[in-house]
Amino acid sequence: MSTYKITIGQYLLNRLKDIGIDTIFGCPGDYNMPFLDLIEDDGQLTWANDANELNAAYAADGYARIKGAGAVVTTFGVGEMSAANGTAGSYSEMVPVVHIVGTPNTKAQSSGAILHHSLGNGNFNVFLEMFAKITVASTQLDKKNALSEIDNVLIAMMRSRRAAYIGLPIDLVKFEIELSEPVSPLDTSLPKNPRNTQNDCLQVVLEAIKKAKNPIILVDACALRNQLTGVVKELCEKSKFPTFVSPMGKGAVDDTADYYRGCYCGSVSLAEVHKEVQDSDLILEVGSVQSDFNTGGFTYKVDRSKIIAFHTFATNVYRATYEKVGMSELLPLLIKELPQYPSRTYPPVPRPQDIKHDSQEITHNYFWNKVPDFMDTNAIVVAETGTSEFGVFNMNAPKGASFITQVLWGSIGYSVGAAYGAAMADRSRRVYLFVGDGSFQMTVQEVSAMLHQGLTPVIFLLNNDGYLIEKLIHGPDRDYNNFQMWKYAKTLDYFGADLPVNTSKPKQSKVGVQAKLSTRKEFEAAMTLVSEQKDRIHFLEIVMPRFDAPRELLLQVETSDNR
Repeated sequence: MSTYKITIGQYLLNRLKDIGIDTIFGCPGDYNMPFLDLIEDDGQLTWANDANELNAAYAADGYARIKGAGAVVTTFGVGEMSAANGTAGSYSEMVPVVHIVGTPNTKAQSSGAILHHSLGNGNFNVFLEMFAKITVASTQLDKKNALSEIDNVLIAMMRSRRAAYIGLPIDLVKFEIELSEPVSPLDTSLPKNPRNTQNDCLQVVLEAIKKAKNPIILVDACALRNQLTGVVKELCEKSKFPTFVSPMGKGAVDDTADYYRGCYCGSVSLAEVHKEVQDSDLILEVGSVQSDFNTGGFTYKVDRSKIIAFHTFATNVYRATYEKVGMSELLPLLIKELPQYPSRTYPPVPRPQDIKHDSQEITHNYFWNKVPDFMDTNAIVVAETGTSEFGVFNMNAPKGASFITQVLWGSIGYSVGAAYGAAMADRSRRVYLFVGDGSFQMTVQEVSAMLHQGLTPVIFLLNNDGYLIEKLIHGPDRDYNNFQMWKYAKTLDYFGADLPVNTSKPKQSKVGVQAKLSTRKEFEAAMTLVSEQKDRIHFLEIVMPRFDAPRELLLQVETSDNR
């Protein structure tokens, strides 16, 4: 019987490629460098050269939302702890990102040696134990369990759509394992639904739909996380039911589809959207996440007796639960059994009113109504927690657009790294990053990585001189909600966009528009150039009134105050 050998490090890289990963994010550290050698020498992989570990974790998250899975590599202790916030965000928001940590050699760990980057107490499991609380699966590899543990962790990550953690000791990266047979593909498919329970559930759902006079569909985050947008499209097209999304589900349904009716977020919704949802007699919820910002501060006032909720691992029909009947298998069966409904005519999709006046100020009302006019089809829209996140709720998105934002975890600064990751995931699509001045100051370094990789995002820096969302929540005149003003429009210059040592590299981004824009006329002229120069990176500093905010954010704050 023939055998062959493979190193643990190479096996891990092969498994990452098996789940569709072609870019690995992270930062070098002395405990992970032998593994980075393998990454750099692998002709199918790109090392992302992130500026710091936190940004790398954010970037891996943004990449995974477009690509299906992501990976970030840090070093033991100092590196992994810097990335912990990003890993927690991936766990919270159900994004499959594996955090790979280069750890000290096994001999030093077993002897309890006092090593740099440790706590100095001989405990090398402390960080693994910490990450066990914010990952679905975690492990420290050893010579005996390495290959099976890699598989187990990655399978758990992909099935649950949650973050995972793998500790890779430096002396095991090139340790060879002998195999006697070819490695089987990873089986990341979800367990099959119990047949009888599923059949019972399907019949009850079909009967409920048959009786309904005004049914609707409401699509949420887990439809995106389980990559069910194609299935949702089939359901919508066959049923012709009016279809809504939640804030976390934005992008799961094409804004340009005739059955699309808007974003439902409880009392934060547009009045017409709120009425249509409340007037329905049956709601087919697909992948619902009942968090505060996703439900308008828990104002999702819908009677459970008219909701059928399809989840990853269960289906709720009114107040009954069909355990282990997951939507990935159930929804295609439902679509097959549904009759073909006749075509229907829908009224225009409700949109925020574009308030017309003579002022040249760039207000949020004007901005979110106008910016879609300049956006490409299949855009990737990345919106920062705060004003931008709420601004995109009801934005008229172009056909095929995807949305990335952290409605649940809400870590400010996330969007800059996430935009980098999303741009690396699909260079054929244009990324539009909307970030506030306060958030930008936290993670600005990742713009350097964008330039280094030759990416061409359009970056909108919304400058309202301070942490606006915090001011609206509490302390509008407090100095802790303010910070140093920067020359934001000079960002690309500072990061060396025009330095010969950088421009001589084949990947370096070409710079398009760099401007500070204070009037609508300036904005529209700049965006005309941006639309024409698709092969360049653009940076637009948008000066806005200090306390102006999207209506959705003002309503959310009001709802939170009254809760």
